[in-house]
Amino acid sequence: MARIQLYLEYEGTNYVGWQTQANGLSIQACIQTALADLLGAPVSLWVGGRTDAGVHARRQVAVFDALKELPLRAFIKGVNARLPLDIAVVDACVVADDFHPRHMSKNKRYAYYISNRPCRSPLRRFTHWQIFKPLEVEAMQKGAEFLLGSHDFSSFRASDCEARHPIRRLELSHIEGKSGDEVICTFKGTAFLKHMIRSMVGSLVEVGKGRRPPEWIGSVLAQKNRCAAGPTAPPHGLVLEEIVFGERAHGSHTVLLNNADAEEE
Repeated sequence: MARIQLYLEYEGTNYVGWQTQANGLSIQACIQTALADLLGAPVSLWVGGRTDAGVHARRQVAVFDALKELPLRAFIKGVNARLPLDIAVVDACVVADDFHPRHMSKNKRYAYYISNRPCRSPLRRFTHWQIFKPLEVEAMQKGAEFLLGSHDFSSFRASDCEARHPIRRLELSHIEGKSGDEVICTFKGTAFLKHMIRSMVGSLVEVGKGRRPPEWIGSVLAQKNRCAAGPTAPPHGLVLEEIVFGERAHGSHTVLLNNADAEEE
């Protein structure tokens, strides 16, 4: 029996999120169903980051134990043939039996995409938050700098968040782009609270619209009160870009790829 790691890309528009739920179709359920059909037995997936409804991923990481020995390309082409077009396995490798992507991750990088054109963009409607008023990108960046480091992020935490504590550390909080075109908000940290990134983006947009000064972000953070912050940005602009593993985890679990990354659809 081998533990297989999958790198996944998906557009989350049509799903209730990563995790299997009773109220609708999930990314996890689709992939587990495809794997079960390929392997002829039920499969359980462990994931590096559980994305919410409507959120996308460019390089999600999930692992499972394969009871049947197959070439790695089967876990790319074979699974993709059984998946809807908005979900895909983009790479696969064998990892150590004790590897768990959530417990062994060093940090995660998310990006939030904003379309800042003065008119709507049909091509960005499922992937960007469309804001028509020009945003002050430089002011947003100044505000984002207040979020760097370790803080109590209660002001940017969903009311139903089940995390044991609100202390989180941001290693990167960066805003780039051009007013009137595309603005990208990038955050990297060890872990995130429920709706934390979307809440931060919603507040930074208040700064970008000129409704609040950049220093307001620091004040909101210090108040440790969700009511002090701005609105929660919609989910469809958020993308899980990357999950990074530490050297110890990477060295202990990564093995020969068997050229799986060279296979084409």
